[in-house]
Amino acid sequence: MRILALESSCDETAAAVVEDGRRVLSSVIASQVEEHKLYGGVVPEIASRRHCEAIVGVTQQALEQAGMVLDEVDAIAVTYAPGLIGALLVGVNFAKGLALSSGKPLIPVHHLRSHIAANYITSPELEPPFLCLVVSGGHSHIIEVKDYTDLRVIGRTRDDAAGEAFDKAARAMGMSYPGGVEMDKIAQSGDPNAFSLPHPTVDGSDYDFSFSGLKTAVINLIHNAEQKGQTLPVPDLAASFRKAVVDCLVKNFVKAAQNTNSTKLVIAGGVSANSLLRSRLQQECDKRGWKFYMPQLSLCGDNAAMVGAQAYYEYLSGKIAGMDLNARAEMPVDAKA
Repeated sequence: MRILALESSCDETAAAVVEDGRRVLSSVIASQVEEHKLYGGVVPEIASRRHCEAIVGVTQQALEQAGMVLDEVDAIAVTYAPGLIGALLVGVNFAKGLALSSGKPLIPVHHLRSHIAANYITSPELEPPFLCLVVSGGHSHIIEVKDYTDLRVIGRTRDDAAGEAFDKAARAMGMSYPGGVEMDKIAQSGDPNAFSLPHPTVDGSDYDFSFSGLKTAVINLIHNAEQKGQTLPVPDLAASFRKAVVDCLVKNFVKAAQNTNSTKLVIAGGVSANSLLRSRLQQECDKRGWKFYMPQLSLCGDNAAMVGAQAYYEYLSGKIAGMDLNARAEMPVDAKA
């Protein structure tokens, strides 16, 4: 089954053709990062306008790269939740138009489920059940993936997501957007033990995260130094902050795996590209004899190939949308609807 998939939940307009949930026939991404750098983050109105301008072109390119025309695909898939509502609406309405005009079934796909499915492309042998850590700019979840469309959240952030904390702390350190990526590079040359930063926990929950206090601690550290006319070593501060975030993620994820008897661990989302997180989890899994899966770097960020991968399993489960499909800014990843 060949699915034309569309993604427009944030600041990447993407289209891809994916066969049977595992084989990518084409993948095209139009990124807006350079424009949003001017503002230090994503501007929703600008993102929506750029999606309108790019979506026809990326869809045509995806079909051309796959050597196909629209009539030859079997279904249309689109990210409909969660994300920036204006951005999502562009993709959803364009996909509805394609489905209506071509007579193809329309498959609605949850954004976080897509991130998990990126691993099916990287590791075709991967099958549920497994435990997944989804970490991105807006989400930090520990998810029990019982089956392709049967998921249960057992841990989540209570405030800032890990990626959000990275970006905000990076901005305070003088780095450009997207700060998490730049921090990961700069931290390579720093001392991760140079600064003692808090490792927040959530009372009464072993698996939930809290990154707001950690973010505030490093921002206060920077502001206090500025008031005293001091200059902090940015590589050391970046390395210390990165270590503190990764420590929290790894600790809760490993604890959740132990308590649920999970021996197959997976990471997904934009922050799954973080080099320290990847290496630390690989070490933890190797030490315990667990299997560890992570998406290739090109599939960590938003893309449509992952949407097409998850769409295949949503279709098999009978999830087909009508022309009343609407975008949703928020929606639990384990929602049945």
